[in-house]
Amino acid sequence: MTGITRWIVEYTDIQPITVPQIGIFEIIDILIVACVLYMILRWIRRTHAWVLLRGIAFIVLLAILAQIFNLYALMWLVQNAYAMGLVVIVILFQPELRKALEQIGRGKYLASFKSEDEVRSHTGVRTVNEIVKAVQAMAKVRTGALIVVEQDIDLGEYEREGTPIDAQVSANLLLNIFEKNTPLHDGAVIIRGNRISAASCILPLTVEHQDSDLGTRHRAAIGVSEASDARVVVVSEETGNISVTINGAITRNVNESAVRDMLMYGKQNKKSFNPFRRGR
Repeated sequence: MTGITRWIVEYTDIQPITVPQIGIFEIIDILIVACVLYMILRWIRRTHAWVLLRGIAFIVLLAILAQIFNLYALMWLVQNAYAMGLVVIVILFQPELRKALEQIGRGKYLASFKSEDEVRSHTGVRTVNEIVKAVQAMAKVRTGALIVVEQDIDLGEYEREGTPIDAQVSANLLLNIFEKNTPLHDGAVIIRGNRISAASCILPLTVEHQDSDLGTRHRAAIGVSEASDARVVVVSEETGNISVTINGAITRNVNESAVRDMLMYGKQNKKSFNPFRRGR
């Protein structure tokens, strides 16, 4: 300790700053914790837990405001919400938690991150062109179809309810799947990257939209786009019209180029229909 430092300690309450000794085990400990947090955040980002995380952040903000301004009723409400939070999380995300634990048990968790990232980042022009080609052909003969293109949020909970396919996306295969009176034509096809992951999948129906001219396929398309960031293409069996839903809004009677643009860039037509807007 130098003379100046000794003087500061003796005549003031300021303690000298000491640099902690960091060894190899401390560095390994920090890296392990960082990797675990990274994987948890990646898992949250790919599931509906991302929406839940934003809700939790809002509740935490309310708790801070209640503490600052002494809002006792709000503090009581937030405290009770915390008490039930863990139970609710386990119930809501039981399928995702089970899948993650199974992957950890099989030693495939890190590999699954790599493979899924590679698949998601290579959903390219060829795949979109094959989808557009298929829906155009089905629209001409009024073959009903429901095609879900997965984005960042994982659709595994719907995929598990369907029939596994795991085949490269092609227009001919999509036409065969949605051919009338075939075993897989009911339900939705889920596309992950450049591959058809599953067919005959059951999707959640929207509960907000009450328009009677939309059938089950359109309501399911809106429902899954409300629950995720998927881009969904629907071919009407009654009219042959093509619709695309993104973020809970449906754009109806779109042409070939519009379908391609929406699937590639996620941009909707200005005339898109949002079921939450009044006067539609």
